[in-house]
Amino acid sequence: MIVEQVPVERFVSLLSEQGLRVKLGPFNVQIRTKLLQLASQLYPLYANYELVEDEIAEFHVQVLPKHSVRRPFASFVRFLIDGQSPFPSFPSDQALAVLEWGINLAVAVRTNHLLLFHSAVVERNDGAMLLPAWPGSGKTTLCTALVHRGYRLFSDEFGLMDPQLGDFLPVPRLMPLKNQSIGVIRNYLPEAVLGDEIFNTQKGTVAHVRPPKESIQRAGETAKAKWIVFPKWVANAPLKLEPLPQSEAFLLLASNSFNYGMLGETSFKAVTQLVRTCRCYKLVYSDFDRVIAALNELTDDT
Repeated sequence: MIVEQVPVERFVSLLSEQGLRVKLGPFNVQIRTKLLQLASQLYPLYANYELVEDEIAEFHVQVLPKHSVRRPFASFVRFLIDGQSPFPSFPSDQALAVLEWGINLAVAVRTNHLLLFHSAVVERNDGAMLLPAWPGSGKTTLCTALVHRGYRLFSDEFGLMDPQLGDFLPVPRLMPLKNQSIGVIRNYLPEAVLGDEIFNTQKGTVAHVRPPKESIQRAGETAKAKWIVFPKWVANAPLKLEPLPQSEAFLLLASNSFNYGMLGETSFKAVTQLVRTCRCYKLVYSDFDRVIAALNELTDDT
């Protein structure tokens, strides 16, 4: 059963009482909150996710109200993972952003049987494309455009790689757009489902994009990477898609990994094999139509 098949009253009850157990790619996450505003935001954004009420959850998370003695008239929330709070309190109207950041943190620090890259990952023509980039490079914005134009979403944030098999695992979660990119995507993709704008967060204004339904339904289908493209959005820049030496791609990928050092020799062998079997590029873009056309041509040339 998926979330949209559950009556709203039942959805709110699950969240507030025993917890809503939802499948997010390879992970089952139990979410608990009594905040009605957060429940109303989650219901449409999580509409296509599968409920797994009878399965074990890897992560148990909560978003709770928090009262401040120093600011008694202000409303705050705090995030808990397995009963521990990794963040300070946040204003209550940022609860959705805090929940999504918290789940990301849980994946990043507790998933050490996989090699984790800070990378968007999409799939086309039976091959995964990695889009590794530092914050501010426009990877989530580009990822959002691609998955609404024929690509399958694995993640806008994590490249989850089985270091032994070389397979990438999908974890198609909400995609957080920031600041000007929100209006850009609303204009370019009127069919995209976006949540409310959340103002004054530590990353500015944030709005979450719901992944396409097919990407969620196919979250059990892994893929091997065929392309590694390091993207950078530059205003009014002409499109550039240039080959990148494998040695440079290796260094950039290793530095974009959350746990490369922790896995040691396993990481070195996995990343070496990855760059040897992929075509590697640097990308500069400013226009969606042109970059999608270029990446379509690249992924058609298999």
